[in-house]
Amino acid sequence: MDNSFFSKFTPKEPKFFPLLDQLVETALKASHLLVDFVEKKRNNEDTSDSYRLIKEQERAGDVITQAIFDALSSTFITPFDREDVHHLTDKLDDVLDIINSCAKRINIYNPKTLPPEALELAKMLAEGAADLQQCILKIHNLKKHSDDILSLCEKLHRMENRGDETYEDFIKHLFEKEKDTIELIKLKNIMEELERATDAAEHAGKIIKTIIVKNA
Repeated sequence: MDNSFFSKFTPKEPKFFPLLDQLVETALKASHLLVDFVEKKRNNEDTSDSYRLIKEQERAGDVITQAIFDALSSTFITPFDREDVHHLTDKLDDVLDIINSCAKRINIYNPKTLPPEALELAKMLAEGAADLQQCILKIHNLKKHSDDILSLCEKLHRMENRGDETYEDFIKHLFEKEKDTIELIKLKNIMEELERATDAAEHAGKIIKTIIVKNA
């Protein structure tokens, strides 16, 4: 939605799209690093490099997020509602923060083993991050690509539903079978954070869907 009457006659400020592209690319990289991290942990391999690289992506995301917020405070015209730019940026940054939090929990808790469901959730998240990247690339010309973007948002919704089911089934079996209370707590907290990451990706999709509806 245009921010004012004058925005109809003023060129849109282009700087936001490159920054959003960079932010979602950083989230995608972090999601792939998380898959690598979980796979290495499940195979009892050294995860220190993967963990370090995830932290680097999260910090890079913070820098890009701040650049977008700075641009919002100094730019009169935005590609779509200023509030929506803020919400989308904030949620993409949340995806990065939660990916980092997932890796941090695994690193600190150091469970005896990670279940296959942890890898499933990490891969779902990477799938969702790829869909988010396509959404952001297509939103450059949202009127032309609105149907494609809405389809991608629906994919994100289905991904989040699968994540919920995977998490709920795992927790049910965890409480039925795990006798070691400490391991139970570790795994429950790790899996909660992985599931929360898929929620954050889907939430970003909801914000994008709102943008499409407003600008249709």
